[in-house]
Amino acid sequence: MPLATGLRIAAGEKSAGLHLHAFEGRAPGTSRPGAVRRQLMALVGVLALACGLASAPALAQSRPKIKVASLTLPVFNPIVWNIMKARGFDVRNGFDLDIQPFPSISAFYAAFVTGEVDALAGGPTIFQKFRLEGVPVRLFATGLKLSDLVVFARDPAINSLADLKGRQLAIDMGSSQYQMVAIYAKARSLNLGTDITTVNANFAVSRAQLEAGRVDAAMVAEPLATMIKAQHPEWKIIYNGNDGWKQITGQEGWEIVAALRDEAIKRIPDAPRRLTAALQDVAQFINTNTDEADRIAVETVKLPAGVLKEAVSSRRWDFDVRPIAGNDRKVVWDMFERAVAAGFLPRLPEEDIIYRAP
Repeated sequence: MPLATGLRIAAGEKSAGLHLHAFEGRAPGTSRPGAVRRQLMALVGVLALACGLASAPALAQSRPKIKVASLTLPVFNPIVWNIMKARGFDVRNGFDLDIQPFPSISAFYAAFVTGEVDALAGGPTIFQKFRLEGVPVRLFATGLKLSDLVVFARDPAINSLADLKGRQLAIDMGSSQYQMVAIYAKARSLNLGTDITTVNANFAVSRAQLEAGRVDAAMVAEPLATMIKAQHPEWKIIYNGNDGWKQITGQEGWEIVAALRDEAIKRIPDAPRRLTAALQDVAQFINTNTDEADRIAVETVKLPAGVLKEAVSSRRWDFDVRPIAGNDRKVVWDMFERAVAAGFLPRLPEEDIIYRAP
């Protein structure tokens, strides 16, 4: 039945025969009760369809979209975001995750700086630098601990960073991991670049340099560290980021934290809460359904089977998500202070770089 006809029936036009006496059969020429009931049911169906079509866009609009930067490399960011999307943790927490992949770390960070994406998981001191440069960044949740970061050496005589004095270390000098290693080294009266010769290379190239014997050590992060241990069990881990940070501060630090641009929070006021909850769902899933998480990593970023599972079970991949508050806030702020003391950054950022829930 056309919608216009249905509306005329609802209005009670005589030609439709829907007056009360039609139900009682008291007036000749009126519709039979059965026919009237069929007309009413058709009308209800038409009106329900119309209401459904009207409400569908409203339902879609009620779930906001959050754009996140990811990488095309088999590292932390794509693994976490792909699991969130595959398991529907975004929808479960009231938003649609829009993953924007980038082929390099520089492009990945640049997308956040320019506002191409709303959210990013990255190094605390990188975000500190952005804030000092005027980027409206707000850190809202913890993420990956520094145990993810390791330095490998081939020579059995090399047992620590101090043993690298006068030797060569392949390390990505544009990464937040480099800053963490440099801050630790400085606390041990070592300077990267002078006491230890640094060769600028990303994680994969650093590994290749060490395999070829062109350098004495290489800095990498998970899950590449687990892949190296499987292929080169004779290589030694001479530095673990979490252990090193505890030595100089007495507590664990964060390699990766989660951040949103301020305008994204203004557009979606509870975005920090929603995204924190979704990341917590991912962390719990990885820890309690590790085999399934490993399978998703294999399918989405082509990580070899079993690598993510081993990284998690070894506790090098330690993904622990909480709102940045209390002691976690102090830890992150301490990282900012140490970056300034080490000369990486000129000053501390404004305190509101760390988001406080209203």
